Amino acid sequence: MTESGKKWPVSIPPAGGMVTMLRGLRLRCPRCGQGAIFRGWFAMNARCPACGRLFDRAPGYLLGSIYFNYGVTALLVVIVYFSLYFSETLNGKQLLVLLTGFSIVFPLWFFRHARGLWIAFDERWDPWPNEEEARRGETGLGAGASDAPAGR
Repeated sequence: MTESGKKWPVSIPPAGGMVTMLRGLRLRCPRCGQGAIFRGWFAMNARCPACGRLFDRAPGYLLGSIYFNYGVTALLVVIVYFSLYFSETLNGKQLLVLLTGFSIVFPLWFFRHARGLWIAFDERWDPWPNEEEARRGETGLGAGASDAPAGR
């Protein structure tokens, strides 16, 4: 039991890779698909309200989401650039202004989805709790569990 009286399931059957990633993209817990990852635009829940999965597993853990954010942004900029360049729809200066604006606005909007994808990617390849977290008692199933929101 947790401090709030919720009893989280000890084990949930793992979902397939695509299901896990889609759950993350939908900003849902990649483990159970029920709980929301975010409770506001930038504020994350510390744990899934449904299954208790820890979303921020360690200091620096969420930095991996930057790779998703940067990769998707760069891919879209390259695709749009070459599409508009070869169609001769816009000249070079117009393309520069358009894609610079996009490169600033899109990552801010995609931030939440990048974090969801990172958490899902991690759940797929290193399911929570891993052996080290289980040894340290960070499963959220013991007396030290907390429902406090993550400081993000």
